Amino acid sequence: MTQRDQMKDALKGHGADYVEIRLEESDSTRIQYLARELEEIGRNSGRGGSVRAAFNGGWGFVSFNDTDDLKSRVRLAVEQAKAVGGDKTELAETDPSVADVPAVLVNDPNAVSLSDKKDRMDHYNDLIWSTPGIQSSSVIYGDNRRRVHFVNSEGASVDQEFVHVICYVSAVARDGGDVQQASFSIGSLGDYGLIDGLDDEIRAVGQRAVDLLSAPGIEGGERTVILDPVLAGVFAHEAFGHLSEADHVYENEQLKEIMVLGRKFGQPHLNIVDGAAIPNLRGSMAYDDEGTPTNRTDLIRDGVLVGRLHSRETAAKMGEKPSGNARAINYNHPPIVRMTNTVIEPGDASLEDLLEGVDDGVYVRNWYGGMTSMEMFTFSSGEAYRIRKGRIEEMVRPVMLSGNVFKTLNQIDGIGNDLGMNQGGGCGKAGQSPLPVSNGSPHIRIQNCLVSGA
Repeated sequence: MTQRDQMKDALKGHGADYVEIRLEESDSTRIQYLARELEEIGRNSGRGGSVRAAFNGGWGFVSFNDTDDLKSRVRLAVEQAKAVGGDKTELAETDPSVADVPAVLVNDPNAVSLSDKKDRMDHYNDLIWSTPGIQSSSVIYGDNRRRVHFVNSEGASVDQEFVHVICYVSAVARDGGDVQQASFSIGSLGDYGLIDGLDDEIRAVGQRAVDLLSAPGIEGGERTVILDPVLAGVFAHEAFGHLSEADHVYENEQLKEIMVLGRKFGQPHLNIVDGAAIPNLRGSMAYDDEGTPTNRTDLIRDGVLVGRLHSRETAAKMGEKPSGNARAINYNHPPIVRMTNTVIEPGDASLEDLLEGVDDGVYVRNWYGGMTSMEMFTFSSGEAYRIRKGRIEEMVRPVMLSGNVFKTLNQIDGIGNDLGMNQGGGCGKAGQSPLPVSNGSPHIRIQNCLVSGA
């Protein structure tokens, strides 16, 4: 009996409204340096699975490493669901999909030996330390191959394979009590070749950390700010994308009043989308972890809120269509509503167009981190430069941008034509991190943005 047949057989006579089984195999590599020392190097393999069951609106979830006795796992998940159920199971209807989706592969990291990967990272770490003034550094390389087998009680049967590659580099410079950091991250869906040829970028990280020690601060206040594609993409993901996840909206009465479809949230040139059906990015996939075909979902179209991200359950409860955004980081977790590839669509302006008329502003690139609380956000830039009379001039200390996301969306008065994607990070939610995602944008210009200087 094939594995798929065993999974289907385990679903017979389950006694629930709905049951799904996911089995997974994974292989991963990780290499990590702290300063000049190699902290971690190794390859790991894993195998396990999970069962999720619904009965009268209640959910049961069981995860396991031993995949031999699937029927007992199904029984346990159903028992859990029956113990908590007391309402009605609501799942949006989807046609059961049957598919086998191979991994996207451009340059397979599994074809490269562990020693060759280490040699490459040794070289990059040496490049950082070739810059005088560096006091500490971090270099992380990782790749992961994950194969997921999914069946449900409605007849869906989907196998998918994913290969991800990431590299992160940071450098820290110190002058007495003054400490400055610069970083660089990159990632891909199935392309180890993206890790090659990064010498110039990594040298620049070390030099930028040192240069920041002598960079002046900037006075805080409201300013015209131009965001590069990386920081603008992160803004779209963190400040707005999470508010578009329907489980947040459904469970929060305040958000229900704010995130009303048809409400104007920006000027007519603002368009934001999310979708795993956008190809060849780290958040791309053909089916989500509920076996739902993925999509490209308009969130804001012509400045108006027109959509949100759904699992089958949130779509049914809110009377909308599933969007293919139910995702789990691995078999130890149930699928929840997550972003995939979140993008501010390009406009018509060049960067020169956006700079024109800005007499005293700030150009910000990259990012270190940030936080959101409902509609309020705060982000730290990785780099900042003064804009004077339409020209990007000297580097200043990184700044923080903060404000109300909906007010800020309305203050975006210029959108570039130069879409760029950020694929070097991951997303965290409900203990599931880092989930592979990407986000992107062209350059955008924001008027009257609150900037906090050094």
